[in-house]
Amino acid sequence: MLYLTDEEFNFIVKLMKDSYGVNLSQKRPLIEGRLGNFVTEHGYKTYMDYFKYLQTQPEELVNIVSKLTTNHTYFMRENEHFQFYQDTVLPWIDHTLKSTDLRVWSAACSSGQEPYTIALITQNYLGSKASSWDSTILASDISMKVLSQAKQGIYDATDIEKMPPEWVSKWFKKVDDNHYQVVDALKAKVAYRYFNLLDDFNFKKPFQAIFCRNVMIYFDLPTKEAIVNKCYNAMLPGGYFFIGHSESLSGCNHKFTYVCPSVYRKE
Repeated sequence: MLYLTDEEFNFIVKLMKDSYGVNLSQKRPLIEGRLGNFVTEHGYKTYMDYFKYLQTQPEELVNIVSKLTTNHTYFMRENEHFQFYQDTVLPWIDHTLKSTDLRVWSAACSSGQEPYTIALITQNYLGSKASSWDSTILASDISMKVLSQAKQGIYDATDIEKMPPEWVSKWFKKVDDNHYQVVDALKAKVAYRYFNLLDDFNFKKPFQAIFCRNVMIYFDLPTKEAIVNKCYNAMLPGGYFFIGHSESLSGCNHKFTYVCPSVYRKE
């Protein structure tokens, strides 16, 4: 294995922090494990040679962020959130707000499993009313590579094994024995966009719900606090904010009200 020198480690930590807010200061073994073979296989003798190249290639830099931060994801991950969305958030929008303009954002959507799940739950809930709603889900990420994968919507059979069979038969088509693809009708209900959470949130309308799950574990406290408060300001009063089960807003200065584990609300 190719090991990082202290200079190389400090360099990549600063580069990731300055560019994307990602805190890798405690992730030295992870960096070596995920990049060591990659660096040598691409003809670089040292990490520093590769890191200097990254500075001139923004798209490649984003792909490395994805390589260093992406966890295994699958449909129905942390299913309690989707159950809450179905049982609480959608009825609130439908019956209390009496709105047919759905404003839900899947931030840091990775390869699309989360937004497609939100979209199909929404369509199942709306049923015959679906045609009268603007129910497109906004999904964003900093990696064009994972956004491209999400738009394709092709997944391993293991990715959908926790989904109800009737959902699979309705919303997926079989590609081969090991792969399934999201049907076009569901693809049309997700709008994928490049977005860096460090940027300003200049959205035209406030969101009713934001899913920002399993991404803030990579941020230090000041960065996390800034993102959480930008999400708060981008939400409609009464809106719901979801974070990952392994994440916490403890120690973070924010205005959200705790609802239940990893679910918060803008009162």
